[in-house]
Amino acid sequence: MPRSHSAALPIAYVVLKLLVILNWLVGAAILALLAVLPNEQWIMRAFEIAPSPDTHRLVVGLRAIAVLGLVTIPINYVILRRLLAMVGTVRVGDPFVAANAMRLRAIAWALLALQLLSLVIAAIGKSVSTPAHPVHLDAGFSVNGWLAVLLTFILARVFVEGALMRDDLEGTI
Repeated sequence: MPRSHSAALPIAYVVLKLLVILNWLVGAAILALLAVLPNEQWIMRAFEIAPSPDTHRLVVGLRAIAVLGLVTIPINYVILRRLLAMVGTVRVGDPFVAANAMRLRAIAWALLALQLLSLVIAAIGKSVSTPAHPVHLDAGFSVNGWLAVLLTFILARVFVEGALMRDDLEGTI
């Protein structure tokens, strides 16, 4: 098969490698915050929260959100590693293989998990938010996120069919 000389593939490879590193650094930062944050007074000062009857519930909610943030790190890693592997198959000119279909399916499941976690994070934020201490999070239902899940499952199926067609074609030659 002819190999593509697109500049996008080397750039994508480097960007994905950097994102893998950044993902782990974010995980380390969240873990460090969780290790430092057991002191409720420190959290209140950091977030400029005035003492109130709701303070403890708010702090527990913020900790829960941080723990869920940690859960996203290995999920992101699954996505990034599979994308890297797919870029490798495209670089050698052989993208329509069964392994890429399986990678896309795993990515779709990981994206689904991230969407579900986002709903849980939004629910936690809403449950601990008060008029005195509103919690504004970039989490919850995302039409684009759910469309990405759907698109990735469909694309995985397209790759299954593409791999089968390629195998059939190679068998007839």
